[in-house]
Amino acid sequence: MAYLEMRDISKRFGDVMANDHVCFSVERGEIHALLGENGAGKSTLMNILYGLYTATEGSIYIDGKKVEINNPLDAVALGIGMVHQHFMLIPALTVIENIVLGHAEEKEVLDLNRAAKEFEAFSERFGMKVDPWAKVSQLTVGQQQRLEILKALSHNAKILILDEPTAVLTPQEGKALFDVVRKLKEQGITVLFISHKLVEIMEICDRCTILRQGKKVITTEIANVKDAKELGSLMVGHTIEFNLNKKPAEPKEQVLVVDKLNYINERGVHVLKDVSFDVRAGEILSVCGVDGNGQSELIKCISGLLKASRGNVKIYGKEAGKCSVREILDMGVSHIPEDRQKYGMVADMSLCENIILMNYWHEPFTKKGFVNRKWNRQYSKELCDRFTVVAPSIDERIGNLSGGNQQKVVLARELDRHPKLLLATHPDRGLDIAATKYIQNQLIAARDVGAAVLLVSTELDEIMEISDRIMVMFDGRVMDILEQKNATVEKLGLLMAGATE
Repeated sequence: MAYLEMRDISKRFGDVMANDHVCFSVERGEIHALLGENGAGKSTLMNILYGLYTATEGSIYIDGKKVEINNPLDAVALGIGMVHQHFMLIPALTVIENIVLGHAEEKEVLDLNRAAKEFEAFSERFGMKVDPWAKVSQLTVGQQQRLEILKALSHNAKILILDEPTAVLTPQEGKALFDVVRKLKEQGITVLFISHKLVEIMEICDRCTILRQGKKVITTEIANVKDAKELGSLMVGHTIEFNLNKKPAEPKEQVLVVDKLNYINERGVHVLKDVSFDVRAGEILSVCGVDGNGQSELIKCISGLLKASRGNVKIYGKEAGKCSVREILDMGVSHIPEDRQKYGMVADMSLCENIILMNYWHEPFTKKGFVNRKWNRQYSKELCDRFTVVAPSIDERIGNLSGGNQQKVVLARELDRHPKLLLATHPDRGLDIAATKYIQNQLIAARDVGAAVLLVSTELDEIMEISDRIMVMFDGRVMDILEQKNATVEKLGLLMAGATE
């Protein structure tokens, strides 16, 4: 009998069937991957297990006993922990203060010194030493992730869900995380591993369950899978073309010039420090770095969402620093934002309405001053087909779609504007391998017809494969700008961590 069983789990969101009678089982002490295309139902299934959603149908068993999980407190009490892709920590508090949050304390006065000593012994047991008195805001991203895992384990978690655990880590931090996961396995803890990185699944997991369109397709031993390419084919149901259609770049005139750009945020933190670079027509410059080192603010300063404290941004020689967002977009700029829900879409509007958001005032989207609904609907259907957006119809509320399909809508809209300058921030984050390769080829195609592409990514494999030049950022500064042929994953990883040699 399996340690964890989810039997005939179904979940509906309106007309969308996210999980369709899924049967999923895991053995005690195994590392089990959950894999599938965007909208396949992976996150929904794990959110049901952790109590964030309630299943429409189905039941859950742990150690042969049927359990009721109506909220995360129920899940925690049953020994289920979850480390989300976006950490749930309070930066202003210390490590030990974050740990004791949520723990019942018998004494009226909390003894942090005793708690800290217990935490140090506890963290050493799992090989994850973290200073209990350090403020969370002072920890590296890798240390924060260790803290999240320790938080879950401190609640006696026997089942640990890791959602895209390496998305924000350097290569060195990723290797350290895998060492931690192997130690957890040795101590009998079951790890459920959600990732789109097929190579990682091949390296760390024992078995893999694949979902497709809300249904379970197969559970297989990783040892029986030849390579990541075969795993990807099992996921999508056909052979994936992993090679990119990329020829050498032929850069031409300067499109974007950033000169000594500085940005000080509302809290007085100096986020960007004398950032200077240029991007030419017909090339892809990738910005590489761990999240939170100024990449987000850099793109927002270029796109007009933030105003720089000092320094210059020029697009085709025109000063853009004081222009509005629409004026910058009208210069031929397309922007794929990092936060699609905040900057890229309106959740309560339909797919069709979101697709025409950037162009509704131009012909043929508008005809004689009125929205050209017939043309817009046909255009939206064709665009959704080209970008394989999975939705009941173009009239579906975009907020009802999976995150991956929301991202595809934003990508489709921005790429189809045929930009002269394309600002792309994590354009394929959270997308499956087939969609990722499609998007990467679209970025290269935009480059090949003369667009200047500024790509922000934390995926070093992607950066090495797609870039013409690579700019590494750390603590708001440009560490180096390298030709792709002179870069290595190891060198980029060290620069991302702030090493100068």
